[in-house]
Amino acid sequence: MPGQAVSFTDVSTEGLESSPVTEALAGLRANEARYFHTKYKHTFTVVPAAEAPETLAWVQEILRSERDMVIVSPALEVSVNDVEGILWVHVFHESGLALNVLWTREEGGKRAVGLKLSEGMEVPEELGAFRFARQKSKLAGTIRGSFFVIKGEHPLPEGL
Repeated sequence: MPGQAVSFTDVSTEGLESSPVTEALAGLRANEARYFHTKYKHTFTVVPAAEAPETLAWVQEILRSERDMVIVSPALEVSVNDVEGILWVHVFHESGLALNVLWTREEGGKRAVGLKLSEGMEVPEELGAFRFARQKSKLAGTIRGSFFVIKGEHPLPEGL
């Protein structure tokens, strides 16, 4: 999925302007870009969520079936990164929530959903059951994160 490369040296709010925590969400997105550059030498790219409906639906189905969870906040952007046999799908939401699905392609590999809250946002009601650890980031301030392991089978959408 081609898209807009995310810079972690020149943080841009492009595509995230409707978020009440625009700057923090942009920093969180840049933080993810830096992680992929540092760990995998991979360019992190995003597309508007409207351009990735099948991918977004796959993530939403995982949340619904694994945890009976529906994210109320609109999705703004989606990122798909396939590195070293691991598919990473990120969804950046207007509220400041960034979630990712880590999906090891090899059978029996790690599969999990990561949840990250931008600095300045409240914990959404649908995530109230999670405990969040705090992490400091030069790009994003204080990030609160949590995760859960995916237990079920969720066929990948065509093209992923």
